[in-house]
Amino acid sequence: MQVSKWGNSLAIRLPAAVVEVLGLKAGDDIEIVAAGDEKFIVQRAPTDREVLERLRKYRGRLPPDFKFDRLEANER
Repeated sequence: MQVSKWGNSLAIRLPAAVVEVLGLKAGDDIEIVAAGDEKFIVQRAPTDREVLERLRKYRGRLPPDFKFDRLEANER
């Protein structure tokens, strides 16, 4: 793959093998995640429906020992 200029951004072209394995088509959303200093992972982005299903699975269910500390959460 080669990084190319696309307007004010940079772009890469995905090899046909990656497109085929992920079942991608034009307009699909993907996520590219850094997996080390010189590696990355390309994966299909979850659909809105998939994200909602994951959230519904945990609705109102927190571990019994869960404790939220606002001050600790906002420490920098």
